[in-house]
Amino acid sequence: MSNKYVEMGMRSPVNLTWEVTLACNLRCNHCLSSSGEKACNELSTAEALDLVEQLHTARVFQVNFGGGEPFIRPDFEEILAACHARGIMTCISTNGTLITAELVNRLATNPLVAIQVSLDGARRETCDAVRGDGVFDAAIAAVKLLAATKIPASINTVLTTHNASEIPAMHDLARSLGVSLRVSRFRPSGRGADNWESLRPTPAQLLTFSDWLAKSGDVRTGDSFFSLTTQERQGLGLNLCGAAKLTCCVSPTGHMYPCAFLQSDRFEAGDLRVKKFQEIWDTSEIYASFRNLRIHSCEECTRFDQCHGGCPAVAWHLKNDINGGDPECLERCVTSIADNRLDLAA
Repeated sequence: MSNKYVEMGMRSPVNLTWEVTLACNLRCNHCLSSSGEKACNELSTAEALDLVEQLHTARVFQVNFGGGEPFIRPDFEEILAACHARGIMTCISTNGTLITAELVNRLATNPLVAIQVSLDGARRETCDAVRGDGVFDAAIAAVKLLAATKIPASINTVLTTHNASEIPAMHDLARSLGVSLRVSRFRPSGRGADNWESLRPTPAQLLTFSDWLAKSGDVRTGDSFFSLTTQERQGLGLNLCGAAKLTCCVSPTGHMYPCAFLQSDRFEAGDLRVKKFQEIWDTSEIYASFRNLRIHSCEECTRFDQCHGGCPAVAWHLKNDINGGDPECLERCVTSIADNRLDLAA
C-alpha cells in the first residue's frame, strides 16, 4: 500500500452498499436503480462468496444489502451467512413484502444482521401511490414480525413532496411499532430521474424538514441530508460525502462505483471479474478523484464547514458537474424561497 494512499485515509471502506440483484417484485416510482427484471450476468453464488472473502480480507466492517429486492435472490441467505461467519455486520434494505415469520426466525439467530423496511408514507394511500397497492399493509406486517425479535429494525422512508408533511407521523408510527425511523434523500437516479419533477420536495418542504430534523436526534439519515443539517445536529452524522472515502457501491454484476446513485459508465471504478476488490479500492482513478474532490464554488458559503458542497451525485444528475455544489443545499433553499417572494411582490 503506497504512502500516498495512507495519507488519503481509509485502507478499505467502513461499509459498502452491495446491490445483489436488480430483480424486484415492485416498481417504485423513485427507485434509484430502475429495478424490476434481473440484470444480465449478475454475480454467481461462487463469485458472490468470493467477494465476501475479499471484503473480509479488506476488513470491511459492514455490508448494506440492497437491490432490487435482496430476498428475491435464491442464494441471498447463503451470502448473508458467509458474511456473518466472517464477522461482517449486515444491514438489509427490503420492501418487506417477502418477509415471513419463518424467514424472520432464521435471521433472528444471528446478532450481526439489521433490517430496514421501506415505507413511504404514514398513510396507506400515500405509500401505495409510490410503491404499489397493498405494499403499506405488507410492510407494516413485516415490521411487526421484526419488532417481536431482537433484530435491530427500522422503517426507511424517502422524503418526497407527497410525504414531506407526514414525516413526523412516520416518526410516531415507527415508535408505536417499536422500531426506529431512517429518512433518506430522494435523488434523481434510475426511475427517480424519470419522476424527479413530480416527486422532488420543494425548498420550503426541505427547510421544514431540516428544522424538524434538528429537534429529532433519534432519527437517522446516514449521509443523505448533511447538505440540510443544521448546526444543532451536526455532531450526529457526516458533514461531507463519504463516497470512495468511507463507502462505495458494488452492482449486481460486480462493477464498483463511488455510491449507489452514480452507477453509470462515467463513474465505474472497476470490474470485480477483472480486478480484486482491494486493488480497485486502492488504485481506481475514479475513487481518487472523489477523495480529492473540493467544491471550490461553495468555499465562501457560511455553511461550508457543515456540508462541504453537499451531494456530488445530485450535482451530477441535475447540473452534469460533480464540482458544482449541491443544488438542494440549505443555503440554496433559503435563497430560492427569498427569490420567489421577491417575484411575487414585484
